[in-house]
This record gives sequence, C-alpha cells and structure tokens, in this order.
Amino acid sequence: MDKTGETFEGGIGSLMPAYQKRRALLTGEALPPHDVDFAVLKSQPLPPQQNPRPEGLSRTQKKRHALLGELHGHSELALLHGLLIAHLRKHTYPDGAPALFLRLWKEEEDWLLETLPTRWLISAVITFAEHGQSEADRTLAARMGMFFSLMKIYEAERCFSGLPPQKAFKVKDRNTSPLPMGMKDFSVLQGDLEAHLLAPLWRDAGQAPAIGNLVRHLLERLNTDDGTVFRRLALMRNAAEKSRKGKV
Repeated sequence: MDKTGETFEGGIGSLMPAYQKRRALLTGEALPPHDVDFAVLKSQPLPPQQNPRPEGLSRTQKKRHALLGELHGHSELALLHGLLIAHLRKHTYPDGAPALFLRLWKEEEDWLLETLPTRWLISAVITFAEHGQSEADRTLAARMGMFFSLMKIYEAERCFSGLPPQKAFKVKDRNTSPLPMGMKDFSVLQGDLEAHLLAPLWRDAGQAPAIGNLVRHLLERLNTDDGTVFRRLALMRNAAEKSRKGKV
C-alpha cells in the first residue's frame, strides 16, 4: 500500500500489465486435428516427467512438461484437455482450439467429469466464459469463474490464520469492526446469503446446454468438501445451536 492509501498504487488499471503478461501466446507444436480419436488418447498413459526439464523447449513444450508432472497417472486425453485450456486462456490461440475443446466436452463429458481432478474442472468451466457457444453457457461460466476466483483468494488468506480449513472459528471470538466499503453486516448464524449465492447457480445450470452438468457437478463437490467457508459456517451454526439448547 502506498502513502496515498491505495492498495494498488496507480489504481486498478495498474494491474493490466500483469494481467496481459499471463495471457501471452503459447508458441510451439500444433494441436492435434479436429477429428483426433479421443478413444486412442484415453488409452495412452502419460510418460513420466523428465527432470530436470530439458533445455531449449518451446513454450508449448514447457507447458506439456509441467502438465506431465501435475497429471501423473492420467492419459494423453487429460493432457490434451489441459493444453487446450492453456491455449484458450491466452489472447491468441490456434484456430482449431475452441472447436476441439467444445467437441471434447460434447463427446467426452462423462469421462471428463469422472476422471479429471476438480482443479481442472474449475479451469474448464472458466474457459467456457469466453468460448461457450450459447449466451447461457458464457454468462454462467463467467459467474462461476468469479465465484471460484474469490473463493481461492479468501481461502488462501485464511491459511495465514494458522487454522486448517476444516476448523471453524469460535463465535465468541468475532471482531465487531464494520465490514469494508460500508457493506451491511452478514448474520453468520441466521443469514441466507449462501442460498442467494449458490441456488441461482444451480438453477441456471438447468438452462446452460454445454456446462449445466459440469456446473452442478462442481457445486455437488463443493457441498461435500469439508474445507470450505460454507462447511465452517455450518459447523459454527451447529455449535451455536447446541450451546443455545444447553442453556434452555
């Protein structure tokens, strides 16, 4: 923070160079053709990652090398999915990348939902924000992208509390300082903000032809994850209810 009181010196617009840098073109090897046989790629296990990373690799080869480590134990189809997302999150990408990505999700949705780590399902839904064919898909994907980005920020900050994500805060330790930007306080124990946030996403997934199943799959995983703010709030409410009943 600078002496003017700004969190980002020069304003939010000063963040644009960092944003643009992350979206530079991946140069190097071409993607497979649009009619590539997905069944063949599913049957091909990934080779082990070579370490240290070889010198002289193109940007695409470097990305593949990184994915070999992250997707160890998966198949070439999972890696192709990761490469497609890496390309499509850039400003410029191979001409056939959007169509191949959409074909992959249309033909292999069940396999992708069953096989890919949640992190890659989240990346996939965010990719639909720019490359979905319907307005319903693009709009819902953009909302899901904002939701998961904010979730990542606040969960990452919470790590500095020293508490594991499964550990709820104690109600009695609440700080009573006002919320930033004049926002109205949220009743942790009685509020319905979660319903207003999550229920519309679930509802609108029913009208999104390409990502509806993906969105509901992610929301179901969110519901069963024991390390989210929603689970911690539920634990706090349960503890408060038990305390209230013990005093009756």
